[in-house]
Amino acid sequence: MDKFSSVGNQELEAIEDLYQSFLEDPASVDQSWQQFFAGFELAQKQYPEKPSGIKSEHIDKEFAILNLIHGYRQRGHLFTKTNPVRARRTYSPTLAIENFGLAAKDLETTFQAGNEIGIGPAKLKDIVAHLEDTYCRSVGVEYVYMRHPEVVHWLRERMESTKNSEAYPDEKRKHFFYHLKLAVGFENFIHKKFVGQKRFSLEGAEAIIPALDAVIEKGSELGMEEFIMGMAHRGRLNILANILEKPYQNIFKEFYGKEYEDDITQGDVKYHLGYENEVVTDFGKKVKLKLLPNPSHLETVAPIVEGMVRSQIESKYERNYDKAAAIVIHGDAAIATQGVVYETTQMSQLPGYKTGGTIHLVINNQVGFTTPYTEARSSTYCTDVAKVTRSPVFHVNGDDVEALIWTVKLAMEFRQKFHSDVFIDILCYRKYGHNEGDEPRFTQPMLYKAISKHKNPRDIYADKLNGLGIMTLDESRQKVKEFDQFLEGKFKESEKIEKLQIRKFLLNEYKDYEMPSKVGFDESLETGVDIDTIKTVAAKINTLPTDLPFFKKVNRIISDRKMMIHDDRLDWAMGELLAYGTLLAEGHPVRLSGQDSERGTFAHRHAAFTVEGAEMKYFPLKHISENQARFKVYNSLLSEYAVLGFEYGYSLAQPNGLTIWEAQFGDFHNVAQVVIDQYITSAFEKWGLMNGLVLYLPHGYEGQGPEHSSARIERFLELSANNNIQVVIPTTPANMFHLLRRQIKMNTRLPLVIFTPKSLLRHPQVQSTVEDLASGSFQEIIDDKLANPELVEKVVFTSGRLYYDLEKYKVENGLSNVAVVRMEQIYPIPNKQINEILKKYKKSTELIWTQDEPENMGAWPFINRKLGWLGFKSVTRPESASPAAGLMEKHKQSLDLILETVFKQKEVAVV
Repeated sequence: MDKFSSVGNQELEAIEDLYQSFLEDPASVDQSWQQFFAGFELAQKQYPEKPSGIKSEHIDKEFAILNLIHGYRQRGHLFTKTNPVRARRTYSPTLAIENFGLAAKDLETTFQAGNEIGIGPAKLKDIVAHLEDTYCRSVGVEYVYMRHPEVVHWLRERMESTKNSEAYPDEKRKHFFYHLKLAVGFENFIHKKFVGQKRFSLEGAEAIIPALDAVIEKGSELGMEEFIMGMAHRGRLNILANILEKPYQNIFKEFYGKEYEDDITQGDVKYHLGYENEVVTDFGKKVKLKLLPNPSHLETVAPIVEGMVRSQIESKYERNYDKAAAIVIHGDAAIATQGVVYETTQMSQLPGYKTGGTIHLVINNQVGFTTPYTEARSSTYCTDVAKVTRSPVFHVNGDDVEALIWTVKLAMEFRQKFHSDVFIDILCYRKYGHNEGDEPRFTQPMLYKAISKHKNPRDIYADKLNGLGIMTLDESRQKVKEFDQFLEGKFKESEKIEKLQIRKFLLNEYKDYEMPSKVGFDESLETGVDIDTIKTVAAKINTLPTDLPFFKKVNRIISDRKMMIHDDRLDWAMGELLAYGTLLAEGHPVRLSGQDSERGTFAHRHAAFTVEGAEMKYFPLKHISENQARFKVYNSLLSEYAVLGFEYGYSLAQPNGLTIWEAQFGDFHNVAQVVIDQYITSAFEKWGLMNGLVLYLPHGYEGQGPEHSSARIERFLELSANNNIQVVIPTTPANMFHLLRRQIKMNTRLPLVIFTPKSLLRHPQVQSTVEDLASGSFQEIIDDKLANPELVEKVVFTSGRLYYDLEKYKVENGLSNVAVVRMEQIYPIPNKQINEILKKYKKSTELIWTQDEPENMGAWPFINRKLGWLGFKSVTRPESASPAAGLMEKHKQSLDLILETVFKQKEVAVV
């Protein structure tokens, strides 16, 4: 399309230029302009006395009407009838024809501009009526800011040719009423049956139930096989019951049940739970539905949904975006303000995170907990984040079920055609307070006065059907009564349920895995790989194609890595890459993402090599063998919260694969703490979710200041219980190799938090042999190989980087009475291995725990709480509110004092 294709309120001179372009080459302008100018040519013939018709009063008005049309397309959403319980804010100028140089006397005049909206030459009054119906009734739309002309044209054509509506047959309308009956009836029943109990009802937004049904039906018609959904708590029970078909009796039991099945120790409140099911559409197609569990952290689930969708698209649907989609249901206050929404939106079109478009549905209550929308955001709409990706936004009256169904079907078509996000802002209301025990009149008296008199969407629609002669009011009341009786029967069934069941996700995928709480960690799992395989994989990843030019230092990296294999001295990067390579060769997919993960923050990994003078990248790990599994490594956007959530969701659907999120520095995970607290560490106890996500958190005190020294080991350890996570600090390439392989080879799935090294990546002592990788397993405890048990008087336990300073001090000072033991796995506590160490050094009289971190941080608080009975004494930096000192010299002084205190012969003191 040429540069004038989106002319709006521009000067007539610009339109004249557009006309001249048309005269020179009709194909140079948009088709709609071609139609208009064809009519304009005809008008010129009809007005021969005005040969330069472009100056005629009539033609000037044609252009004025074009401006009017664009005004409706651009600003019509500001003048809609979309708010069921409030008067809309006023905006100026309005779309009155007088504001476009037109007058009432022009209403009966026929204009060629009608061609622009697809109705042909038409009277101005008919043009205005068509525009009003399309853009200013129950549906408002924002879309003209979108950059791709073909997308704008498609939307415009679909909306203007139908006036943003659809005429439904009687049976369809009865079907809509059926879903409204379920939605409203369910809420009414539990309101009267469980008085005063929280349920975060859908009342006021019940039209979302027939809307979701329509999305699923339309999606199935367009080839969709699976929908993965995320939402906060409002309306969740209704959607679980009436969309995912969770048995009513199970939901009722959750209001008064007393005990869970044995697998779930804690459980969660009913309106946080998830569910999965396979439903059958009206046309007999099966569609998989999954609603992920979510805590009260509102939008946290959004990136998790996206990650799970991406995982399913890659593993089950051969990267066909038409087969699986995300539906995320937001609240208006949350979507407008929660930062994770922006982060997730920014991911939507990125190669490593794209899911083919998300259907965003906003339950717009027009009030947060107690805060009105005028105090809740600065933007005009709660959905203005959609403009980040120039996604279309529809604003729909929540009382108009037919308008909402039309819109969601259009959105589903759009998503399937353009694989882009769509936002639907459902303007509705919240019948009660934030929960059913709140009194909203304290803070919103006028609003709730209007709400108290307002009919629910079911009864509004019943009135419409009665007026159309489709269903009498007596018939609709009878159907409501019958459904209420049906629910009463389901309630009686609920009384027969003994224990509550939390239905697991991905039952088939996880059927062969043991529950983490039942797994013992006393025995080490064999994870070695035969030498020939290791060398074959090493040769593959240390070979670059000869026909591609690479930066000269790349060749040096490859040369050094080949020499490592030859000299049998593997560094950290080789241990890590060989773990990936051997897993890939065995058919286990590997995905790694994080900021700078291709190269690695510390330039150690180099999993991708950029071809010099091109944008192309070569990934050696993709060339292990013809039948290998997928390898994906992505440099993520500068986000922790959304990306960690995404990778958690991805891992959830990939139990057979190794999925890794890498923090650029370990302390960056604090920006994603919600995902760690609410999902990674607690999801199994709350919801029965197993997950094998791996976190790489670079950690180490090296004099670089408070930031980027500590990955906050203490936070993970205080969240450790019942085998919920693994907290590990490996110090050798071989142990890293075996650890990553153990994560896939173990017979359960639980998150693995690895505190990875920085300076140790290139430390001359941090090396392993090929034999170290070929035999054995991950070592939870690494004993002092040089210590003589007969001479040892003091056993020092430590972890991480500090070991190498301790070992150096010991060797340099010729100390034979001290054994330095590395505790590589902090949790689950390797009790068996610890006992074996203590038994070996039974002549020792002192037991010390030492660490780089201050006394109140690192592993010591956990060690003291869980193993203090063994008699550990601590040698640490003094307790501190900040993780580390800002000066290198001060850091060195503290380290020297730790070393001197550990090895001195006097009583140990905290330094």
